[in-house]
Amino acid sequence: MNLIDSLERELGKKNLPTLHPGDTVDVHYLIREGEKERVQIYSGTIISISGRGIRRNICVRRIIQGEGVERIFPLHNPRVQEVNITRRGNVRRAKLFYLRDRVGKKTRVKELVGDKVRRERDAEKARRAAIAAAADAAAAASAEESASDSSAESAAEEAVNAS
Repeated sequence: MNLIDSLERELGKKNLPTLHPGDTVDVHYLIREGEKERVQIYSGTIISISGRGIRRNICVRRIIQGEGVERIFPLHNPRVQEVNITRRGNVRRAKLFYLRDRVGKKTRVKELVGDKVRRERDAEKARRAAIAAAADAAAAASAEESASDSSAESAAEEAVNAS
């Protein structure tokens, strides 16, 4: 096994959804304003996906006040809190740069509907539920471990006080 691949697996996020060009997403991005930090939601259409592994990036485009704005998000960046898919797009290209030249309703991407989308959505829900269950089990195990450590410490203190 390659050392870089093992490091990427260890340091990368585990719960990323499967993204495709044409999908409409909400990216929850942590921004800093002075001393405060808050989560800002950036909604738009994925026009390209580049990189692989921990270097994976998505380029999200949206229209703000009649002006097209694109932003590139590294998916494994700690500032990217969450990526939610709101719509699946039905496109036949990997890069949707042609959307830059379109204005108005022509920038819409057809929605992918049908059994395939339902299966993907159900699989995504099951995967997220499994990850949440694993996190809960790990938290319960650590709480149980700390409780057993504290009971062992109190037993040791009682033994010292008794003698």
